[in-house]
Amino acid sequence: MATESLTAERILEATEEVLRRYGPAKATVVDVARLLGVSHGSVYRHFRTKAALREAVTARWLRRTEAALEQITGTAAAPGPEKLRGWLLTLFDAKRHKAGDDPELFATFSALIAENSAVVDAHLTELTAQLTRIVQEGVRAGEFTAADPAAAAGAVFTATSRFHDPAYAAEWHKPTIGDEFTAVCDLILRGLRV
Repeated sequence: MATESLTAERILEATEEVLRRYGPAKATVVDVARLLGVSHGSVYRHFRTKAALREAVTARWLRRTEAALEQITGTAAAPGPEKLRGWLLTLFDAKRHKAGDDPELFATFSALIAENSAVVDAHLTELTAQLTRIVQEGVRAGEFTAADPAAAAGAVFTATSRFHDPAYAAEWHKPTIGDEFTAVCDLILRGLRV
């Protein structure tokens, strides 16, 4: 591959493949460059450090979840309780699938959380902003009661952390987890109802 055709997007695709193959602890920029058929210096022209590359691939990975959730957030016709439950379930399913189907990238995401990465902070900010919009819409429609929709959204996010925080990933495949999720959602929705 000619260096001229090397794009950030192609590097990120290759990085995902390398992370899946070797895991976050063993994957190197040299491995990414080798897969692309370029020098590691060519990769560094797009991403100044290995950490910057790892954060960029994680941000790309997280944007997929954000986009799926935004589709729910942006649905105008859905009632607030239905939209909120659907959003929470989509988030839970996305995180559960990422942990089970893409463990190496999930491990990278978990490592970035431990490092207090700006990428993870931006992801959490986006998720709570989407939740805030759902709660605000529910308040405007007379479906929810919340004096401060942003605070209510933050409380919902915190109350459901067991179903999206990577620290709880080991619990996500328990046979009772679906019933536990439903019970928490029901409780939240009862608390928000007018």
